[in-house]
Amino acid sequence: MVMSKWLNKYKSDRIFYQEALAADKIAMEILPLLPINNQPIICVCIGTDRSTGDSLGPLVGSDLMEYKNLPFYVYGTLESPIHAINLEENLKKIYENHSNPFIIAIDACLGNLKSVGSIQVGKGPLKPGAGVHKTLPEVGDIHITGIVNISGFMEFFVLQNTRLYLVINMAKKISKGIRKTALLYQNEQHMFSINNHYGEYKDMMKRSPN
Repeated sequence: MVMSKWLNKYKSDRIFYQEALAADKIAMEILPLLPINNQPIICVCIGTDRSTGDSLGPLVGSDLMEYKNLPFYVYGTLESPIHAINLEENLKKIYENHSNPFIIAIDACLGNLKSVGSIQVGKGPLKPGAGVHKTLPEVGDIHITGIVNISGFMEFFVLQNTRLYLVINMAKKISKGIRKTALLYQNEQHMFSINNHYGEYKDMMKRSPN
């Protein structure tokens, strides 16, 4: 079981999964944080299917894998979850398989009662392992976290008894937001490429003899 603490103070406002435009808001939070170069973008979905509350990440990963044209790479699904035991091994694999990856870390966490059901996007990494009292590597250039239940008391038990309905619906909104981000990002990269080629063409014409 992996549970995360935020390390970066610059977090988005809360987006509640029941909001009509929740996926669009998630996309609008993620998009400005993505690189404009050709870094491969990796979604690392952290959690385990053995705990209802901690299954948010793998549910997101499995949902994203259903989208065949997603330009982002996905690690962590219900079939092959990334959790406390294999996190370091999977991070090593990611850095071996991808040159200079840009990582979006996705995980469940606990919070106060008013925040349950909310999703936040922020700069910087997650620090997994708070729920298992282990020192694990920080994960992510940016992060997406979903608050699935209340913190502060018997947190392992709380995660085990989190409503699956809530977690599934939060995961759907997060994955939909990431898919919308991917579409917008592809369009943005396409326009960036066109502008670059146009700039190169103008430079070439300036250097050409009359």
